[in-house]
Order: sequence, then C-alpha cells, then structure tokens
Amino acid sequence: MTETATGEPRATRREWLGLAVLALPTLLSAMDFSVLYLALPRLAADLRPSGTQLLWITDIYGFMVAGFLVTMGALGNRIGRRRLLTAGAAAFGLASAAAAFSSSAGMLIAARALLGIAGATLMPSTLGLISTMFRQRGQRASAVSLWAACLLAGTAIGPVAGGALLQFFWWGSVFLIGLPVMAVLLIAAPLLLPEYRNPAEGRLDLASAGLSLAATLLLVYSLKTLARSGLTGAAAGSLVAGLGLGAVFVRRQRSAASPLLDLRLFRYRGFTAAVGILLAAGAVSGGISFLFTQYLQLVAGLSPLRAGLWSLPDATAMIACSLLCPFAVRRIRPGYVIGGGLAVSAAGFWLLAHVQGSGLLVAVAGVVLVFAGVTPAWVLGTDLIIGSVPPAAGGPASSVSETASELGVALGVAVIGSIAAAVSRVQAARAVPAPQAFTHGLSAAAAASVAVAVALALAAVILLRPARSLPCPSR
Repeated sequence: MTETATGEPRATRREWLGLAVLALPTLLSAMDFSVLYLALPRLAADLRPSGTQLLWITDIYGFMVAGFLVTMGALGNRIGRRRLLTAGAAAFGLASAAAAFSSSAGMLIAARALLGIAGATLMPSTLGLISTMFRQRGQRASAVSLWAACLLAGTAIGPVAGGALLQFFWWGSVFLIGLPVMAVLLIAAPLLLPEYRNPAEGRLDLASAGLSLAATLLLVYSLKTLARSGLTGAAAGSLVAGLGLGAVFVRRQRSAASPLLDLRLFRYRGFTAAVGILLAAGAVSGGISFLFTQYLQLVAGLSPLRAGLWSLPDATAMIACSLLCPFAVRRIRPGYVIGGGLAVSAAGFWLLAHVQGSGLLVAVAGVVLVFAGVTPAWVLGTDLIIGSVPPAAGGPASSVSETASELGVALGVAVIGSIAAAVSRVQAARAVPAPQAFTHGLSAAAAASVAVAVALALAAVILLRPARSLPCPSR
C-alpha cells in the first residue's frame, strides 16, 4: 500500500488482484444458495427423502451460515482471516463433493450442514480482508461494490448454470461447480492476500459462540416455520427461546473480558442505523423475492429454467447499481443515495401492488425497480459498517452486516409471505382460482411493502445524512 495526502493507505495493484481472489468464494457462496432448488425434483426421485428431510435439505445450509457468522467473524480475528478463508474454502470443496455423491437423504443433510458451516467462514473473511486491504474511503467503496456485484452475479448465475448442468448430468453435478473455484482460491490466496489477526484478542469464548449459534438458529427456524405453517406452537416457542438466548448473549458480551462481539459498536448512531436499514431492507426485498419466484411458476406457468432466465433482469439491475454506487457517493452523501434508492424500491412495490391483470412484464418491471432501489442500501450500508471500525473489528463488523441481512430475509419471507398467504386464503374461500388468489396475495404484500420502503427512505436520509465515514470506536 502507498500513503495518500491524508495519511490513509492507498491500495496498489496487489490489493486489486487480491480482490479478484476474494470474489471467487463470494460468487460461489451465492450460487450455492440458489442452485439447489432446480435439482430438487431429481434429487427427491433418487434419494426419496421424507417431507421433513426435504425441508432440512433445502434449509440447513442457510441455517448454518446464519448461525455461525458471528463466531466466524471473531475466530478470523484470532487465527487469521486468510487462514480462516483458506480453511473454509478447503472444507467447502470437500463438503461439496460429499453432497454431490450423497447416497441417502441423511448424508446429504449432513453434507449441506457442513457446507453451511464452511460457507459462514467466507463472508466475514472476505469483507474483513477488504476492510484491511482498502483503507482509503473511495477505494473501499469501489471494492465493496465489486464484491457485491460478484455476490449478485452468483445469485443470477446459479439457477441458469444449475439448469444447464441438469440438462446433461445428474443432480449432484450442481454441487461440483465450486471445486475448481476453490482450487484456484487455495493456490492464489497465499500469494495475493495479506494475513491479518489481532494479537490483542483473548481466547474464543465458547459459551458466547454457543449462545450466538443457538439464538440465531432458533430465530431463523421460527421465522421459516411461521412462513410455512403460520403461528404454530413450534414457531412461537422457537421465537421466545431465540429471543431469550439472544438476551443472555448480549448480557454476556457486556461482562466478558474478550467478547465475541463488541457491543460498543452499536453506540454509534450511524453504525446502528446502517445495520437496522440493512435488516429492514432485506426483509421487504427478501419477502417479495420469495413471492416473485412462486409467481413465475404458479401464475406465469414457467418452467424452473425459464423462471431463472426471467430473474436475470433484476439481477442485472442490481449488479449495475452496485457498480454505480461508488461514483454516486463521490458527489452525494451515502444517506441520500440510500434514501433515493429506497424511494425507487417503493415505486417498484407500487407497480407490484397493481400486478393483478397487468401480466408478467409489469411484475418483472416492478421487481427490477425493487431490487435496483434496494442495492444502494445493501452496498453502501455494508461499506459504512465495515468502514466505521478499525481493521481489528473488520471481521466482527462484517459478520454483523451479514447476520442482519440473513435475518432480514428470513423475517421478510415470514411476515411478507404470511400477508400474501392470508389474502390468498381469503380469495380461495371466495372460490377465486388459485393463480388469481395468489396474485391478490402478492399485490397485498407489495402494498404493505410500499409503506415500509418509504419509511426506510426517510430513515436513511435522516439517520445517515451526516455520514461520509463513521467514527471508529476505541477499545
């Protein structure tokens, strides 16, 4: 790195080449979230899982990622972020091979769980290393936007690549996409990525790690159950238990000599506001994404592959917006860019609220506006979060960012999905055909999301208005 006139270290060619290496696990992790769904019919025919096993096959990866993010962010600080990244990449490759050649539903569930644990090492490590490699504000914003573009590209490529593989190979082939990617990472990481660990960190608090894992898993399970089955005893019990363990976790962090998560970060309004906006924006966009995926197949009658292709416009819009964000914040404060984007999302939700009788093109246009508008909140919010802390806290801060996003999506699927399901049931009781009943539910959920998006836009302008960079908490 070289020094700028302001004293901030400026990244050189090596850091930018290192960013290309960090893009590899980011791309792969996003693909693994979406690639499985197209393989489910063939997988089910081959392994014959029960209904419960099929749910665990689809959900366990996300559960493990969400549950281990905070712990992995803290672990990277202690053993080294590059070391954690390479170890996670190797484990991800081995678990991918185990998933591809699973001979039973139980084996596949175990392999997917290991994939989730390995996947949880990737995001805190990559974002933590970005915060170390790119300390100059403008360069860091560009690096985060490129990182986000790779994540979004993985989300877009996943269904298309999975559909293409399934045309010629068996269902397990969708898990083998990552093996060459991880091989390149393992070779290139020691050459291009710096190592970073904080020698001041104490031993990892295993009790805090267990509390974090249990609380997150219970909350995510509760929200998923709520989305599928409504307010059942299992959903309510898991929610109460998750919140209770979360409270115990917070109390322990306040008294621990070496906390897993430094809660003093939340004393800063900008940091807390960015995390809250990430969570809420993830909720409304995640809920609508869940409904739109079903709309493409249940209402528009598209095959899984064609549905994946119709999802490309919104992914393309998100990639374009993520790349434009660093240029926008050169002249406009991040709070205004985020607020303006969320106002665009509100317009997209309004279009979706009027999708009844309008057809597929209007639905796609609405979703494009929703996701294009929410992208600045995600990209710039992430940049504000990791830029607000010193390098020592980059891993934990990035894990907070990712956990907020994960919980936001789960919350959105539960709440937004429940609104749509309730309206659909009312319409079905009136003998409205199933596709029209579902569209009524989508419209109602989108109408509710308009108000949320407008409120978030105002919150971003008010709470993030002063922010160009946020203050670093001192230890």
